[in-house]
Amino acid sequence: MSESSRTNTSRSTSWAEMLVPGGENQSSVTRQGLQRLLLLRSFVTLTSAIGMLIFDSFSDLVIPYAAIYTLIGAVFFSVLLSYWRLKQNWVISQTELFCHILVDVGFLLILLLFTGGVGNPLISYLLVLLAVTATLLPRPYVYGFALGSVLLYTSFLLLDNQTDHNAMGAPMEQNMVFQLHLVGMWVIFLVSALLITVFITRMATAIRERELNLAQARENEMRNEQLVAIGTLAAGTAHALGTPLSTMAVLLTELDKLKAEELKSADIKEDISILREQVSRCKHSLNQLIRYYNKDKPAGDELTSLTEFVSDIRDYITNIHPSANVSFEIKSESDSKIRADLSLKHGVINIIENGIKAAKSSVEVVFSCTSQSEGTNNELEINISDDGPGIPTEVMENMGEPFISMRKDSMGLGIFLANATVQRLGGKIEMFNLKTGGALTVIKLPVAGAA
Repeated sequence: MSESSRTNTSRSTSWAEMLVPGGENQSSVTRQGLQRLLLLRSFVTLTSAIGMLIFDSFSDLVIPYAAIYTLIGAVFFSVLLSYWRLKQNWVISQTELFCHILVDVGFLLILLLFTGGVGNPLISYLLVLLAVTATLLPRPYVYGFALGSVLLYTSFLLLDNQTDHNAMGAPMEQNMVFQLHLVGMWVIFLVSALLITVFITRMATAIRERELNLAQARENEMRNEQLVAIGTLAAGTAHALGTPLSTMAVLLTELDKLKAEELKSADIKEDISILREQVSRCKHSLNQLIRYYNKDKPAGDELTSLTEFVSDIRDYITNIHPSANVSFEIKSESDSKIRADLSLKHGVINIIENGIKAAKSSVEVVFSCTSQSEGTNNELEINISDDGPGIPTEVMENMGEPFISMRKDSMGLGIFLANATVQRLGGKIEMFNLKTGGALTVIKLPVAGAA
């Protein structure tokens, strides 16, 4: 995944979290929802108080300051009480969150009763609370809140219609226009509540499902990466155990044919030393696999020098295939650092062993660091070539897939596991058939820089 796509993904995720809080469980979702509800409550109360002071400076309307200041004090007390609740370890249920939203409705209801009822524009704040409910809570809560909001708005409208505005000295035509305006606001409120209930609820459900699917996909990807890494190490360990076990089997077969008197000769000690050496090599291979499986620090966080990396591979190939004609060459001005991933080492060894088995006489392995454009890291390129018959067309077409092999005694997992490891480390593998005969495998990996 490119850097720009990662950035776009993170931005979309952050906007999604602003709409619908994500989390590992429902408790974290409701807790985040309560935090944002309290922020919204504080912001609306503070801006309303400032707006009231500005409005009072150029308006002649009589405002019940005592009732409003008492209400503002009650709101901020409820905010402090709710923040204390957030610090507790008790689980915040959906019902409790819904009750906190109803507390906001109660404060709004008291404010409307003292400041004009349906004629107060703040009655539209019910739509904001409805939107919050639609993004945080399941549909039954949303439907109940939407119905209650419509009934509350309708009650204030009917109450206002029963008021005799003519007795207040206002012209009849002006009263009729104002009543039509209130009815129009009620219709807009009804339509808006319906749209919020339907569309925002569906959008919130879709975002929750997407976040859940993304979380499951991330878990599956991590699990698959771990399985591939262990599978690559297991395949490499199987290769490492194969030759020592074969040597031990040959020696034990020869020893089993000797008579008791012949077993006392001094030449037998040399065979026993070889057996002991092969057993130590098997134990070393198994210990590497166990250490990789039990370690706490991921291999991708450790670095090793290119010289040490090549030296380990050369020693392995020399010990396991002493008769093979394999040449190693390093073309690099400085000793670069690469990731000390044991599965990567086994993957490279696996490809070299495939070249050894396919080659007629020799295999060449060249390690070189190529400079990329300015601002980017260098790239390690490993070229593995042999002078064998090349890769058959039917195998080349399915290269990189599991269970594809040119030999009957192979499971066909070597190239697949090596390719998976290289891709996990940010690299790629390419394979070609040479015109002069033989095959060429190119492994490209990012490096950390010069030592």
